[in-house]
Amino acid sequence: MKLRTLKDLQVQGKRALVRVDFNVPLQDGQVADDTRIREALPTLQHLLKQQAKLILMSHLGRPKGRPVEGLRLDPVARHLSQLLGRPVKKLGDCIGGDVEVEIQKMRPGEIVLLENVRFHPEEEANDPEFAASLAKLGDVFINDAFGTVHRAHASTHGVAQHLPSAAGLLLEREVQSLSKVRESPEHPYWAMIGGAKLSDKIDVLQDLLPRVDGFLIGGGIAFTFFKAQGLSIGRSIVAEKMIPEVRRFLQEAKERGIEVALPQDVVVASELRAQVPTQVVMIDRIPAGQMGLDIGPKTIEDFKQRLAEARTLVWAGPLGAFETPPFEQGTFQMARAIEKRPELYAVIGGGDTAAALKAAGITAENIYCSTGGGAALEFLGGRKLPALEILKVES
Repeated sequence: MKLRTLKDLQVQGKRALVRVDFNVPLQDGQVADDTRIREALPTLQHLLKQQAKLILMSHLGRPKGRPVEGLRLDPVARHLSQLLGRPVKKLGDCIGGDVEVEIQKMRPGEIVLLENVRFHPEEEANDPEFAASLAKLGDVFINDAFGTVHRAHASTHGVAQHLPSAAGLLLEREVQSLSKVRESPEHPYWAMIGGAKLSDKIDVLQDLLPRVDGFLIGGGIAFTFFKAQGLSIGRSIVAEKMIPEVRRFLQEAKERGIEVALPQDVVVASELRAQVPTQVVMIDRIPAGQMGLDIGPKTIEDFKQRLAEARTLVWAGPLGAFETPPFEQGTFQMARAIEKRPELYAVIGGGDTAAALKAAGITAENIYCSTGGGAALEFLGGRKLPALEILKVES
């Protein structure tokens, strides 16, 4: 996929409207994890060297089209200012006369951060008038928010219809890194899919089915697979409405000869609580009052063996409730096994999985952590992503 990039834009002294992904966790009015902000710095620094006027826009959380005090971007502006070592002025809205007046005052090299674009319902609706109002603020548009490119929103897609536009350095890097897996992966190619919400993963499973050699299924989603096969799962989480889709997926995988490896044993407890008493049971022996919260030791060894010859891995979703000890072992041990195999190229799609690797202290060169969970997985599954399509170079 060839995109228009910063090399294709004349930004010297111009108003650069930049869509960043500053959807970061906040705690006590402070940024709790600044990974996404740091990832945007190369693009911002490039534009500052060109003496552009930076107008940054982002969403934060899910305010559902109305202002929410706890989702204002003021803490982000303060944190970005510290990282860049220069002032970042946070504005009170993202469109309107007051915003336009503030931007008219800007000098080259100055930075403003617009208020959360999702405070307006028109953002997620990709409303043409709202997109045009945003576009009025800039001379050029740069999209550097890879985590949002699978959505056709006003600040990612609509604006690009009004201004000369290009991908930022982060977006360009993401597409390059993921394209080699999407277009020419080395085989054997496995997908390891976990997490708690099957509704977020079923489309990923279907998209990857024609592409991979096998699946390793863990995390909370595994219990819907067990229920679909008629097993008792105690008090483990289950997506009852998705059982028919799981059965269809398993049948299609069988017809294609694609292996779907499920856990053999699980770590169970009466509740999800740190240091709660646990036991390891085979998957057909889950007690009625217990819930499965991690994959067990036999499963860990089985998954390691299946990946022993793998050359490509896509991993989305932790294999257990890793934030709560002692349910981190499955996720951490698999991460360390991947780290020890430099010939295996692993793509991590999803913030929870990336957070798990960070908690495990994994920083291997053969593991690529994408900044966009859903976007990365849809891209790897071969889907067309609206905010990328609009940046493609016409052939």
